[in-house]
Amino acid sequence: MASDPSDRSKVSDTFAEASKLGVNVIRTWAFSDGGYRPLQVSPGSYNEQMFKGLDYVVSEAKKHGIYLILSLVNNWEGFGGKKQYVQWARDQGHYINSDDDFFSNDVLKQYYKNHIKAVLSRVNTITGLMYKEDPTIFAWELMNEPRCQNDLSGRIIQDWITEMTGYVKSIDSKHLLEVGIEGFYGESVPERKQFNPGYEVGTDFISNNQIQGVDFATIHAYPDQWISGSNDEAQLTFTKNWIESHIEDANTTLRKPVMVTEFGKSSRSSGYNVSVRDSYLRTIYDVIYASVRAGGPCAGGLFWHVMAQGMEGWSDGYEVVFSQSPSTASIIAQQSSRIAGLNGRH
Repeated sequence: MASDPSDRSKVSDTFAEASKLGVNVIRTWAFSDGGYRPLQVSPGSYNEQMFKGLDYVVSEAKKHGIYLILSLVNNWEGFGGKKQYVQWARDQGHYINSDDDFFSNDVLKQYYKNHIKAVLSRVNTITGLMYKEDPTIFAWELMNEPRCQNDLSGRIIQDWITEMTGYVKSIDSKHLLEVGIEGFYGESVPERKQFNPGYEVGTDFISNNQIQGVDFATIHAYPDQWISGSNDEAQLTFTKNWIESHIEDANTTLRKPVMVTEFGKSSRSSGYNVSVRDSYLRTIYDVIYASVRAGGPCAGGLFWHVMAQGMEGWSDGYEVVFSQSPSTASIIAQQSSRIAGLNGRH
């Protein structure tokens, strides 16, 4: 939206509304690889108009007192992702076995490192600040929901996170960094796998977040996808157990903060209505608030996802448009206010 001057007001309006509700961190993409209106047209080649759009997002966030978590690549095909990187390498004559080679192939790893460098070294055309020097950026995220089904031992992802964390920190030691994982447990603590929704994805919540340079842990929560076919009550029970087990691990094992960086309720799931979504959000916010109030490691929650009116073309069922969802907006405002009240104690 921000790369098209005629749509920019939607970005500003969304930040203004979010700020009014007390939202202080928003997570968004610092990637769009190949395909329709790309940021990265081909490896190392960028569309300046799109980069100026990202500049605008960063500058508007600052204006509204909001910090950004910027994610650097997608595991999924949306906006390119690892599949696009693999296609680029194949187009240049490299033999790539599968999309999961993104995590181990030297050519693909170099493409990705080049993108990291391009984003972190970018000088914002509006603020004049280099991204790696900009305090508006709260944290970098290595990847949205990395998964490597080809290696459930978790070694490939573990090595990739170690390498890429080191690379990001070598360019920018000032900002926080998180991996972007969903929170699935792996081989390092097999007894915790009881909390998984019945499968693994090649990541390991414990060992991935123990890597030096990973500053805080993340989890996502999508019971309507992960345990589909179950009723709302079962999904809520799963979600509470899921978040509480990760809070416990962050506290006792990782000794790092943890954030719930994606959760939502899809309007496309059966039995959906706004009050079901509201009660789902309220349940998660209560768990987060209880941790914050007790001085625990869970530091916040980011619902997926906020959109402005007129952006319906990007909807995926999880979107929240504040002006169309007053009850949801008031739950978000209440949580912001509760947590701000606790922060005011210190």
